[in-house]
Amino acid sequence: MRAAQNFSDEELIMLVRNGKTIDEPVKYIYEQHFYSLSSYIEQNQGTREDAEDIFQEVILTFISLIQQNKFRGESSVKTFLFSINRNTWLNELKKRGRKLKREEKFSSSMSVAEPEIEKYISNRESRKLIFDTIENLGELCRKILLAFYYENLSITEILTHLDYQNEQVVRNKKAKCMKSLEEKFNANPALAQKFKNALQYE
Repeated sequence: MRAAQNFSDEELIMLVRNGKTIDEPVKYIYEQHFYSLSSYIEQNQGTREDAEDIFQEVILTFISLIQQNKFRGESSVKTFLFSINRNTWLNELKKRGRKLKREEKFSSSMSVAEPEIEKYISNRESRKLIFDTIENLGELCRKILLAFYYENLSITEILTHLDYQNEQVVRNKKAKCMKSLEEKFNANPALAQKFKNALQYE
């Protein structure tokens, strides 16, 4: 494979800003910086696959910022890319940590089954059963439960989408929705078993 052409920082910025010949600059960035950027990810709780995914986001962010004239050359391109890489990965780690907390809360709220969110998401049929079950609780419960457990929104964020005065009202509504789900399972053990099975990854 032919090696990418070498560019100075100024040349690289000019080509990216121009936007007409983006392939060569991207190839150059990959050859020059992927190893160091991916090493940072892998040394900070990430995998090679994570590093590759984050690198794609870094490239898109880099191009966007350059074309919006938000890079003023106060640092080198290498430093700029590393900063984007680090911030993108830290945000991803925060997102994953937040998601784990949501799963733990969902599990502690349900006595009828022990949800394993990550497992059922990969199973389309299981996901459909769970969404249909929640859908039958009504529009309000659907919005609150899906927003909280699947979209990882905080109570504060959910409040902005609902016509309620404060967060406590949303918490009370969520508790009532969980109780309705429990009652539905108590009245229909077969559904409860199907729901539990749907949460299990095979």
